[in-house]
Amino acid sequence: MAPSSFLADKSEAEVRAAERVLKGGTWAITAGAVLFSVLTVTPLVESVTPADWQWTAPILPIVVDAAVVIVIQLDSVISRLGGNGGAWPALLRWMTGFMTLLLNVGNSALHHDWVGVAVHSTAPLLLIVTAEASLSYRRAISAALARIESERAAAVERQRQEREAAAKRLRDEQQRERDKQEAAEQKKREHDERIAREAAQREEERLRQEREHQLAMEKERGEREAAERKDAADREEARLRAQREYDLRMESERAERQARVDKEKADREERDRIREADERRRREEREEKERLAAQTPQPARVSPAKASSAQPVNAKLPRPARAVEAVVMANEFSGMTQSDAELALFELYRAARDANDFADWEKDNPLFAPGGEFCGSNLGRRLGRTDAAGRKNVKPKFERWYLESKEQAQEKELVGVS
Repeated sequence: MAPSSFLADKSEAEVRAAERVLKGGTWAITAGAVLFSVLTVTPLVESVTPADWQWTAPILPIVVDAAVVIVIQLDSVISRLGGNGGAWPALLRWMTGFMTLLLNVGNSALHHDWVGVAVHSTAPLLLIVTAEASLSYRRAISAALARIESERAAAVERQRQEREAAAKRLRDEQQRERDKQEAAEQKKREHDERIAREAAQREEERLRQEREHQLAMEKERGEREAAERKDAADREEARLRAQREYDLRMESERAERQARVDKEKADREERDRIREADERRRREEREEKERLAAQTPQPARVSPAKASSAQPVNAKLPRPARAVEAVVMANEFSGMTQSDAELALFELYRAARDANDFADWEKDNPLFAPGGEFCGSNLGRRLGRTDAAGRKNVKPKFERWYLESKEQAQEKELVGVS
């Protein structure tokens, strides 16, 4: 494939990238060939140079290689500009190439080393072919860039013509739009005049209907305000009646709670008196037993052999079991379901909580302190359950119910006040 056909379909960026690759590769090959030529030709020149002038041996390969560099550089510039140097640049290019080839293979040829001739001819031949190929590539790249520039100029001209045509079409369209707009404005003015006449007629009709509607609304508003005043009076009377009934019911409930508290207090005092009398009787019996035991004569001394099996002299008599008194009467809520028994006991609990005057009621109030009638253990017993169930379940449930009833009572009072 020829370079021109290869670069025909490439964009400008791709062509310039190819040019950079060509330039870099050409100078890399040139630098390698120049270095290799200096190292190869210098021994050959030293062998044919007097001993005092052998230091001048590297000059010859450097001069020849400099000519090669000049040829390659100038060919690059001329091809970039699209020119042609003529025959002398071609002669210089081929002459420097053959000189480099002969100087590189000369030493091997003199020694009849044909392998060396082949090896040392590689770099010069590669340099010659690279110079010719790079010249062809540069001309193809210049042609491709010129084509791209011409296409770009043609595209710019085409765009300019399209813009002018579009501007002309726009002017024509604007002229047509102005003509249409003037005709539409004339038609709109006529339409607006007709609409204004119709609007004036409608406005007169609307004002007449509005006056009639205003009179009807005034009459309806008066009737509605009278009805609202009557409804407000009825609601106020119903509210006052409900408030009175609520106050009477609350007063009755407070009186009932106070009566229950008084009765429970009297029952509790009676039970306390009975408990104190029982304790006093048991304490007297225990003291009497201890007194009788102290008056009993000492047992006879036993022999040492029987001392191990005998009772100690000062051994105390076993104490009688202490009787535990029930907190309340047996079958306190007999005949009731479990839920009814809970509600009945909660009413007693709530009355006692309402009558509480102690800050720390669970510790200071004897009704709720451990052993009291409404402590957790006794609440469980009174419902026929265990002490643990009374402490963990019954007591927290009653306290939650009590707090909820207090909140409901406060809400009712707020509703009544409002």
